[in-house]
Formats: sequence, structure tokens, C-alpha cells
Amino acid sequence: MSVSQKTSNIDSYRLMVYNRALHPELFDVKERKIFRHGDYEAEAWLTPSGHAVRFQADGQCLTETVIESGDHLPENGLVHALPCLGEKDFEMSPAGGLCYVTTVQTESLIDNLFIATLNELQDFAAESDAIVLSWKDDDGGQCLSMLDSQKYRKEFHIQSYHLFGGQGMVLRSQSIFEML
Repeated sequence: MSVSQKTSNIDSYRLMVYNRALHPELFDVKERKIFRHGDYEAEAWLTPSGHAVRFQADGQCLTETVIESGDHLPENGLVHALPCLGEKDFEMSPAGGLCYVTTVQTESLIDNLFIATLNELQDFAAESDAIVLSWKDDDGGQCLSMLDSQKYRKEFHIQSYHLFGGQGMVLRSQSIFEML
């Protein structure tokens, strides 16, 4: 088995959960989509190498971000922050009628597996209603961020994929926002 020798700054990435909306000026938003379903609204933003998702129902709001560092984000309303290194889970206690659960995984891939994963996600994005952002990183590697979602009566599910070509890294998160 071959292991990639590429270095990574993935340890500077954080998944952060807020009990309020965050202003778009805090992010370098490149792609945006609004989802309205039943009694809730969700808005997703893709940034180079990260994302933010706002879920709002019954006057309550939760926001999830996956972002490098996050030092520029406010502490006001921060419920929890997870480093995006390895595999992590978080479940928020019900608050004001909303629940939230997430899991985050990172993986370092050898070049051929990384390219296969990138191609597979590009094909999936072309066939689905996912939002996608492609770019090149500082190392010149092909990168991709994608948000795929499912809407249910009282739940909003979102899966994120962030691929960093110069590092051979894949960062995935799966989250569920739920109305009680």
C-alpha cells in the first residue's frame, strides 16, 4: 500500500456551529443556493475550500461553517467548533425547537485515488442538483467543493465534499438539521 507524502494544512480547518445567522461579508462566497421546503429555509454558500449553511425555522436559526482557521469569525453565538482532522462527530442538544448532528472525516489519498474521487464527484455533480466550485490551489492542484442536499418534511440533510489536489486531501461532512 502506498501512502501519500504530501503535506497538509487540513489541521487548520474547523467545522463551527452557530445558533444565529452569519453575514455573507465574512466569507468569500462564490456559489449560493436557497432551499425552501415546508416550514423551513436553508441557504448554502460555497467558498474556495469551504462552505456555510444556514438553517432557519420558526424564528430559530443554526449556521454550520467549514472553513480554514475561522479566526475571522465571531465568537458570539458559537455553539461548538470541531477541528477537521480525522473523524469527528457532534450532536447538539435540542435548542429552541431545532436539532443538529454532524460527522466530519478527512482522508489523505494517493494521486490515482484522488483523481478517481475527483472525477466521480464531478460526474455526480453533473447528474444531481448539487452546487459545485472548482479551482486550483496554491500548489497548482485541481480542487473541488460540492454541497449535495436532501429536503424532508422536518429535516434538511447536507453532505459536503472538499478536495484539495495539491495535498491529496478529502474533507467530508454530513449534517442533519431538524425541526422538533
